[in-house]
Amino acid sequence: MDQINLNSYSKISDFNVSRETCNELENFISLIQQKNEEINIISKKNSKKDDIRQRHIIDSAQIIDFVDINANTTYDLGSGAGLPGIVVAIVMKNLKIDMKVSLFEKSYHKCVFLKHVSKELNLNTEVIQKDIFKLKNLETGTIMSRAFKPMPLVLNLVNDNFKRFKNIIFFMGKNGKKVLKETLQHWDLDYEEKKSLTNESSFILNIKKIKKKLS
Repeated sequence: MDQINLNSYSKISDFNVSRETCNELENFISLIQQKNEEINIISKKNSKKDDIRQRHIIDSAQIIDFVDINANTTYDLGSGAGLPGIVVAIVMKNLKIDMKVSLFEKSYHKCVFLKHVSKELNLNTEVIQKDIFKLKNLETGTIMSRAFKPMPLVLNLVNDNFKRFKNIIFFMGKNGKKVLKETLQHWDLDYEEKKSLTNESSFILNIKKIKKKLS
């Protein structure tokens, strides 16, 4: 682990990034690159190590202070390449927090990759190859949604299919303010925002309570 990489991870000020954590995150980057030679699990144009570290790993890790560490599970919806789920699992392991990260992903090939990474890095995860929209009475602590479905669809999913949850974390892009404003026309949300570490026009949204407005 060179000093440049350690300095990159030091931006994540909400927790002490140990050398062990950095090493495992770097190993995860290498596994993504290897798999990306076979199938597109991330964009080919952003598959250099520095790009993955900034755009995906640090972007995912910045939500750690919003994750409910007192719950038994955390759900990553549409996990894809394991972003943010695998990143959160790596951090939790190195913080010695006993919490399972459930990775929901419909793609068979991505599920194979997620299971391989989890085994290689000895992570406390569960890979679930199911359509979460067809599951009912779900219970978890934190729900994470990064590049999964539009925000209103995820809120409907949580409202209809979850019996209990602690909070929902959304990664909001350059149109995030507009999306949030439109969403608030139909939902009462108890939320807080945090400026993104990786993109000036993006932010993280932490929603603690949701209530659908009467139409």
